Formats: sequence, structure tokens, C-alpha cells
Amino acid sequence: MEFLDRYEPLVDDHEAFVAACSEPLPTVVRVNTIRASVERALRALEEAGIEFERRSWNDRVLELGVEKPGRTWPYYHGWLHGQEEVSSLPAAVLEPEEGERVWDACAAPGGKATQLSALMADTGTVVANDQNLGRLSALRHNAERLGVTNLAVTCADARNYSLRPFPFEAFDRALVDAPCSCEGTIRKNPDVADEWSLGHVESVAGIQKGVLRRAVQATRDGGSVVYSTCTFAPEENEAVLDHVLATEDCSVVPYETALAHDPGVHEWRDEEYDPSVEHAKRFYPHQNDTGGFFCAKLEVDA
Repeated sequence: MEFLDRYEPLVDDHEAFVAACSEPLPTVVRVNTIRASVERALRALEEAGIEFERRSWNDRVLELGVEKPGRTWPYYHGWLHGQEEVSSLPAAVLEPEEGERVWDACAAPGGKATQLSALMADTGTVVANDQNLGRLSALRHNAERLGVTNLAVTCADARNYSLRPFPFEAFDRALVDAPCSCEGTIRKNPDVADEWSLGHVESVAGIQKGVLRRAVQATRDGGSVVYSTCTFAPEENEAVLDHVLATEDCSVVPYETALAHDPGVHEWRDEEYDPSVEHAKRFYPHQNDTGGFFCAKLEVDA
């Protein structure tokens, strides 16, 4: 895990940060409110004798006392969906409203797209796009299992996504949970350490800039865009925001969360970023016993 040492200047307790990255993740699920209320899902867990702990920042997120939630009957019925705790944050930050048009630019395998549908009470339209046809199969399976009906699935490069097939000119909101170097997933995928290279970080940053720019362009004036990654690299996070701020009419805006976090950084090595990127939030594994994550909210300027 030598690549983690490059982040020592950014993390207050680097020793705790590195130690947390070597620990397994807790088993966390999200209640799928399309199939069942939170109260009904909790009763089902109690009746099945499965221990759980509710998360204070989001009452739909639960830690379970089992390693394989997919073998429980509430999960089988689509009342629960396995989703790492901090990855439940971007859809909540986007705050979609019932009846809106929302684009999930990099949606597969569908955890966040189906979460958006649940937050919208399965109304309006969620367009779940991904370029990877194989991963879209998993998305379709998850959507069917969770009873989602407001989801339209497309397979395209998000960087030049066309709105021509749709009877509207722009989305109300967009989510870009971008493909990344996945550094923050090291707790469930230790191979990340062996596969890491600065070249990969820099190459995927170019894709991220293109997708986020297109998301801003495809969202109406006054609409919102959330950008997230599961990586620590400023090249894939604040630098991407800085690029889009310089090229598109948008702003990085503050948002609230009860999860412990650090602000976005506006200096990294020889680079300086727009000061507003400090409104973004960095989530390190030792802060909330989660994976590593980055999440920013943008507003499209009129």
C-alpha cells in the first residue's frame, strides 16, 4: 500500500488512515423503500434474528451482523440492497425530487441509480447510462429485483452523450459517479495496491473531466450535478472540478452531511485549484469506518 504514502500531507492521522485501509469493511445495506418501508424492513430483520445498527446520518442505511446479506429473506424480497455506506451519500446529496428527470452518467451496476429511483418514489425518470454493456446486465438485474419502474437504461459514452432520443432539452439533475482508480475501495479489493500507477490516475482523470463537463452541459440552468469518486487522488477529484469550473458555467456549492470528513484541497504538489473546491468533501476510511470517497455538489449557473 505504498501509494497511500503520497497522501500523508493531506491526512491528519496518517497512521490511522493506513491502518483502516487494511481492515475489512462492515456489512452495510440500504433499505429499498420502493419495496418496503424502513420500519417493515427492520421488523423483518428482527423476526429473522439478524442484528442490525441504523446509521444516524441516513435512516435507510443499516449495518448488519451477517457477512452475506444476500442470503437473508428480506434481501431476497428486494427490501434490502448491498451498498457501501459512503457510496450512499452522492444520491442523497443530489436530492432528486419526485417527477424530475435525472441522469446517472456512469450508472452500472445500479446501486446509486436505484437509490435515486427510491428517493423519487419511483416517479419521474432516471436515465441510467453506462458504456460497459456487461455491467449494464447487472444494472438491469438489480433494477428488476428492487422493483424499479422509472428507470431508462442507455449504453453510450457519457462524454458525448446525446439528448436527441428524449422529448426534453435538459435534465433537472445529474450524477457523475465517475470511473476512477478506486484507491478508496482497497478495504474490499486489496489488488488496487498492486495495480496502482500514476499513469492510470492521470489517464482516467481525462475521462472524468469529459464526463463531468457533459453532465453540466446536459443539466438545465439552476439544476444540480453531483460528482463523486472512490479515490483519494486530487488529480481525479479537485483537479477535475477545477477544470470544469474553468470551462463550463457552474459553481461548486456547500452541502451538509453528518459523516466526518475533510474539505477539498486547493493545493496539491505544484498545482493550485479554484478555492471553491474546498466545498467538496473527502471521506477517509478511519473517519467513519467506510471506504474512501470524494463528493462534490455543483449548481449549473443561469
